[in-house]
Amino acid sequence: MTFSELLTETIYQKKNPVMVGLDPRFDWIPQTIRRNTDPKNIEQVAEVFREFCCEVIDIVAPLVPVIKIQAAFFEQYGVPGMSVLRRLIDYIRNKKNLVIVFDGKRNDIGSTAEAYAAGILGKGSAWEADALTVSPYLGDDSLEPFVKTAVERNAGIFVLVKTSNRGGAMLQDLTVDGKTIYRRVAEYVQQLSLSTCSESKRYGNIGAVVGATWSAQLAELRGVMPNTWFLVPGFGSQGGSAKDVAAAFDENGLGAVINNSRGLIFAYRREPFQTTFGETKWQQAVETATIQMIEQLRAETPAGKLK
Repeated sequence: MTFSELLTETIYQKKNPVMVGLDPRFDWIPQTIRRNTDPKNIEQVAEVFREFCCEVIDIVAPLVPVIKIQAAFFEQYGVPGMSVLRRLIDYIRNKKNLVIVFDGKRNDIGSTAEAYAAGILGKGSAWEADALTVSPYLGDDSLEPFVKTAVERNAGIFVLVKTSNRGGAMLQDLTVDGKTIYRRVAEYVQQLSLSTCSESKRYGNIGAVVGATWSAQLAELRGVMPNTWFLVPGFGSQGGSAKDVAAAFDENGLGAVINNSRGLIFAYRREPFQTTFGETKWQQAVETATIQMIEQLRAETPAGKLK
């Protein structure tokens, strides 16, 4: 099964396109899990991350199709953090059967890009991720090793095209010879995705990261990349709404996964969940916020057709 087929099947199983991002922050984790942990003891912090993330996974696994793990939050704690990251991937894959996106935004040239791809992508690799986020700004030859490995291992990549942060416009919105840089990248990603499509499948295995915070550009880019899966960050805490992401989907509610990280896993810190649940019932806040996001997407986007 190709990555696109796996993603499609899992979305149909869960009847929604929600991606939950695991971005653990020690100071935000409920005290019931942190207990008396020394924040300077990386082994103890890593274990707190493992316990917290496993609880989150248990809560959302029956509800959503995709988990995105932000590698930086684990890498900052060295070997213990990376060990926990690997254990979480095993837990998701072997116990929950969800699609796993490794959010590492990797890239380089030549053999270094090959090493990144070989180490992260697909079954049999060190990390065994189903997909990886990749930066395109070293050029087309820097993406080729990732595409090659993804095809060989039935994995996927998501190329940064129009990111959700405001500062991204500094480079991505520059116009060169009448076209923005983000559009030029999008056209190339569309070519890559189309080259990995089977005749019977609409979407290829090469996807694009397009932020929910740029609704007009999101609609533009869907037109440029009709055969490309979108990973859409920026929903919730960054200001993106269900209406903002509606253009990411095709007429059947496919074509996009919508990420929400701290807005879900730390829902107890914001209203109305803070008042309703508070820290002591943080698990219920996660579940309720996730269900609400699913319902918002069903009500205001073509994703409602998945139900």
